[in-house]
Amino acid sequence: FLSVVSTTWHGNDDDVYRAPPIDRALLPTAPRAAREPNIDRSRLPKSPPYTAFLGNLPYDVTEESIKDFFRGLNISAVRLPREPTNPERLKGFGYAEFEDIDSLFQALSLNEE
Repeated sequence: FLSVVSTTWHGNDDDVYRAPPIDRALLPTAPRAAREPNIDRSRLPKSPPYTAFLGNLPYDVTEESIKDFFRGLNISAVRLPREPTNPERLKGFGYAEFEDIDSLFQALSLNEE
């Protein structure tokens, strides 16, 4: 929905003053959490594996904490790559695999959470 609104004021001598139009499409209308996720379903895989990239993870994250974060979704696997020179240290990213496309879609809608 796009609308452009202009405001008009009338002075004492009936001169008309116009404010610049307000493009309401640029104004926030709802908190991000209340908006529809901005995910193009046509770019999602049509068949398994349904995998989401998980970026900017803390180095102490665990597979269990990832599964807990996606609680309620059909998550089938979590992969957390480790540094080859230090197998104790995670690389800070990972992958979560989901059993169905709807779970992947819901997971992607949690972006920036």
